Amino acid sequence: MTASQTPLVVVGDALLDHDLCGRAERLAPDAPVPVVHGARRSSRPGGAALAACLAAAGGRPVTLVTALGADTASDTLRELLAGRVGLVEVPLDGTLSSKTRVLAGDRPLLRLDDGEGRAREATQEAVSTIAAAGGVLVADYGRGTADVLRDALTHTAAPVVWDPHVRGRSPVPGVRLATPSAQEARAFARRLEDAEPGDAAGLRTAARDARALVRAWRAQAVAVTLGERGVLLSHGETPLLVPTPAAATGDPCGAGDRFAAAAAGLLADGALTEAAVQGAVHAATRYVAEGGARAVAVPDGPETAEEAPGDGDTTADAVRTAARVRAAGGTVVAAGGCFDLLHAGHVALLQAARRAGDCLVVCVNSDDSVRRRKGDSRPLVPAPDRVRVLRALECVDAVAVFDEDTPERILSELRPHIWAKGGDYARTRLPEQPLVESWGGQVLLLPYLDGRSTSGLARRAALAPASTGGDAR
Repeated sequence: MTASQTPLVVVGDALLDHDLCGRAERLAPDAPVPVVHGARRSSRPGGAALAACLAAAGGRPVTLVTALGADTASDTLRELLAGRVGLVEVPLDGTLSSKTRVLAGDRPLLRLDDGEGRAREATQEAVSTIAAAGGVLVADYGRGTADVLRDALTHTAAPVVWDPHVRGRSPVPGVRLATPSAQEARAFARRLEDAEPGDAAGLRTAARDARALVRAWRAQAVAVTLGERGVLLSHGETPLLVPTPAAATGDPCGAGDRFAAAAAGLLADGALTEAAVQGAVHAATRYVAEGGARAVAVPDGPETAEEAPGDGDTTADAVRTAARVRAAGGTVVAAGGCFDLLHAGHVALLQAARRAGDCLVVCVNSDDSVRRRKGDSRPLVPAPDRVRVLRALECVDAVAVFDEDTPERILSELRPHIWAKGGDYARTRLPEQPLVESWGGQVLLLPYLDGRSTSGLARRAALAPASTGGDAR
């Protein structure tokens, strides 16, 4: 933690989110619905819990004040939050709300919601935590936590950022910044007697809604989030449009939480509102480009890193490693290849790639993929053995095997900041380069050691005289 990182208190409704992510390449024969293959299940904090984890990702001390109960979902969320944020609980009536998304790549196909629990009452610990806060973010998801603590939120001396929900109440008077989406701003404005008709997608409508909400809520400022167009900031008069720094493709789930969390942290540190909003827009854009909520997801089921199979889909450990490093603000580097008969050239390349970031994930062609690329005589070493040797290298943090001819699919899940390849690609454009650049990643070429190749080693081994000294193992 740096001296400028003021501790932050996040108040709001925690959720438990699950993702079932796979590939959809055909429709079911009995109904026009996608068939999802190879789905992997992961769980992550949602709602206010996600906002708290995102606020804490850069090392800022964060305490989450939320309603939890004695149900299984609440227990799972407590485990996911352990070691990430401090936790102050208020009692929950019912079971914790959870949602399950089914995705094909980054595209959501279906969402299932469970649990309708609501906060029952405030506690003295929660009230005291808010009173002592250096900065407050209210992540209201309409399930009562902000309601039962409304008096404490009204009287805190800390700057308050309020991320409202149409199922919840309006922010308390005097908040430093309210951060509704365009749709939420339109819904709140419609409740006002003098609200004008308009389209929530239009900038003119967003400007009118923001102006009306500044006055109705007695907020110092309202920032209406506009997705890929950026944010419209209003103090009640002429608004300021803060555009996104670049077009970011990817899963936008949680982008609003990332924006609100970044703005709250910057305001707590003493930034002016305009600077905080600009910094938060950049943070939200990076968040989407780097994979969104997957950065805080944890794959369900037992760990399999020690005995990962050589063929098929083995991305779970690699995705988990990349997500952990990304959540801590580190740089994820990936490198790919067959790595058949690992030699000094391979090792030099991987060592250089590891020095370019904070973790190195090696993407390895499966046996079938190698055969399609190199011929039936390859690979010389089967995938399980290649994976084991690579994992033994100090510079390698994780290994994943892909079965396709090129690594686009696995890269879309890892979303590395850097994709490292050998210098022999310097005069060609890699097929995966547009994909890597689509989320702001960088393709990096690294030099090979001259005279080292798997084919050369194999030829010399075939020509070497047979040993007569027995089997030296």
